[in-house]
Amino acid sequence: MDFEAHNAEVREVWEAYHAGNPIRVPMTLGINPRLTLLDPKLNVDGTTFREYFEDPRVMWDVQLRHQHWVRHNLVHDSEMGIPDRWSVYVDFQNCYEALWFGGDLRYIAGNVPDVPPFVTDDRKWAFLDSGAPDPFGGWMARNWEYYEQFRAFAAEAEFHGRPVDVVSPTGLGTDGPFTIGCALRGATELCLDMYADPEFLDAFMGFITEATIERIRAYRERLGVPVATRTWGFADDSVALLSVSSYRERVLPYHRRLIEAFGPDGPNSIHLCGDATHLFPTIRDELKVNAFDTGFPVDHGGLRRTLGPDVFIHGGPHVEFLRGRTPAEVREETRRILESGVMEGGKFVLREANNLAPGTPPENVAAMHEACRDFGQY
Repeated sequence: MDFEAHNAEVREVWEAYHAGNPIRVPMTLGINPRLTLLDPKLNVDGTTFREYFEDPRVMWDVQLRHQHWVRHNLVHDSEMGIPDRWSVYVDFQNCYEALWFGGDLRYIAGNVPDVPPFVTDDRKWAFLDSGAPDPFGGWMARNWEYYEQFRAFAAEAEFHGRPVDVVSPTGLGTDGPFTIGCALRGATELCLDMYADPEFLDAFMGFITEATIERIRAYRERLGVPVATRTWGFADDSVALLSVSSYRERVLPYHRRLIEAFGPDGPNSIHLCGDATHLFPTIRDELKVNAFDTGFPVDHGGLRRTLGPDVFIHGGPHVEFLRGRTPAEVREETRRILESGVMEGGKFVLREANNLAPGTPPENVAAMHEACRDFGQY
């Protein structure tokens, strides 16, 4: 592949998109080292998530090898080939917040690590009484230790002849208070609390939200970045479990607290990769959100008609479709989505729905990109 020509096209596509005059739909991918760690064909030395989580040198090496493979094998609207500078970051996947709140890490063969729920009925009030965790304590102490070690590595490191930058520790964002609550309490138990013990639910959600706000503020202060921001992006995938009325009553007040802290002016953005589109109009109107990163199932054309032409939507083919179908089928599915009406307004970004699965054939990703170039023209 001619990386220079590809990269020139990528710059042109994104510059036009951000200027509000898109020439075609851009295509991005949600990818992290899970993709290569859990693919035996790519993880030839058998590195485990236990090694990745518990050894900063392994985390460093895995991320760099992962980026090199992606930059030479997955065609999308991102720079390909050797970059001017590589980047690494502390990565505890989606476990970091449950670990910070006191959960125990469980390693699972052939899958990402997990934290089983631990706030049981007999100790749920005691959990709240124990107080919020130290922003820099527990697993977050390891987070900052790794960050400092990465900075030391970077001072002397090169990879394929290029320097390495350290982007950030983890913990500057959030997976969302309801999703964290499901992780700590269990999704069934938390949903039952909505009806059987709403007093606890409200106290629990407030506890998680305020602790999260304080952690993010503390991290920004330590890193020397502005504590106050006017726009923000976050996630809360588990709200897909809720009706509009339950969301409004039990979760929206805590989302408002987060937005008041970090995105009071907007426009804000949110990642919701489950079946949550029934909540999008409420989230748009109540939280000043004008950008939705979606997953599945999504009626892309219907969502565009619901939200209107001025809202940014990211979405595309189901990850399992991309992993298991043929390039021809991927091309046809991509065409179907692009021709659904979702392109109206020029604010659609094509991506997998959501987070590219290990074992996805690169030729399927290439077919998706080719279809984007053919059918995503404005």
